[in-house]
Amino acid sequence: MSPRAPARILGFLSVLTVGGAVFAQAPQVQQPPQAPQPPQPPVEASPPQNPQGVAAPEVAPAAPFVESLPKDIAGVPGTWDLSRDGSTRRCVITLSSESGEAGRRLSFPAGCRRALPVLNGVAGWLFTDGTLRFVDRNVRPVLPFTRRPDARSLAATTESGEQYSLVPLQILAMLPAVPVPARPESAASRSDAQRPAAPETDLGGEPPPAGIYTLDRYRDPDTCRLELTPAQPPAPVRILEGCRDTGLGVFDPVSWQFARGRLTLTARRGHTVTLIPTGDGRWRRDPEVGTTFILRRVVAP
Repeated sequence: MSPRAPARILGFLSVLTVGGAVFAQAPQVQQPPQAPQPPQPPVEASPPQNPQGVAAPEVAPAAPFVESLPKDIAGVPGTWDLSRDGSTRRCVITLSSESGEAGRRLSFPAGCRRALPVLNGVAGWLFTDGTLRFVDRNVRPVLPFTRRPDARSLAATTESGEQYSLVPLQILAMLPAVPVPARPESAASRSDAQRPAAPETDLGGEPPPAGIYTLDRYRDPDTCRLELTPAQPPAPVRILEGCRDTGLGVFDPVSWQFARGRLTLTARRGHTVTLIPTGDGRWRRDPEVGTTFILRRVVAP
């Protein structure tokens, strides 16, 4: 071995040692920081598209429901339609505000005693605690009526189980309310008054065509004919000669209109009867109370 070999080996080892130290101390390459991403705006739901571009049809607002049943005795006098449920028996009764032998007076045609024998025991009427009663000579209730939930008619059941309906035709409760001076209201009453009423279901369908319609009563068809004129609503209604339905004559419809799938007849004094379609040109009273009330188209204009 050459005398210089150990020196070369030592030099080589020292170079490795220094190189290793330099390599260990060299800084690591770091990735440059990324710029923060701006927040993405929330995705908004796009409005429903109308691919055909057809504008939605405008729906005529339904006439507001006006409760016609009396809330106190002052609104009771007038004419009512009394009928026995499930039969053709009915009678138009006049309730008077005059005092009689048993409560207040009432009157009806003589034939009503045969059509509705329950009237043989009725001598007057009372209105107490918000309830209308037909009473006998001893002021005992014969027909104690209660309000139906629809707020359009009254119902009574006799001791024998017969059920009767009493529908207002022209009573004082149907007259327009007399305006009174405004009074201060509490916050609670204002909130109740401002609360929107539940919307009436739209039945859809086409309006009834103008023409001559006949009134069918249970098993007694064609009791009265009336004409729905083709004028713009509210269009006139005309009762034709030969009408033998006392109830419709007292009701005295003067106009008709169609909205939200319902046919509405309006009386001269402002109260209404609502009918819904049943097919084949027929319209029945809704709600279906008292004696059957169906309008059936028979003649075109």
